[in-house]
Amino acid sequence: MDDQLHSLSRRLIELRMEHADLDLLIDRQTADESLAKSQGQPSDELSLRRLKKRRLALRDLIARLEQELDPDELA
Repeated sequence: MDDQLHSLSRRLIELRMEHADLDLLIDRQTADESLAKSQGQPSDELSLRRLKKRRLALRDLIARLEQELDPDELA
């Protein structure tokens, strides 16, 4: 049981780190998109949308893992 909790905790930390990395990447790409638009260059909105979808999926997975680790906590 302890190994499973340790594994879930470790996975949760990894997912939070990936989520934070995506936040930074999305912020950077959003700034780049704004600059490209202001200079009349084409933007890569599809890539930005994919990053945001991945970030949302990570947030959902993080919430599920948090619930598994502490099922008594009210959402």
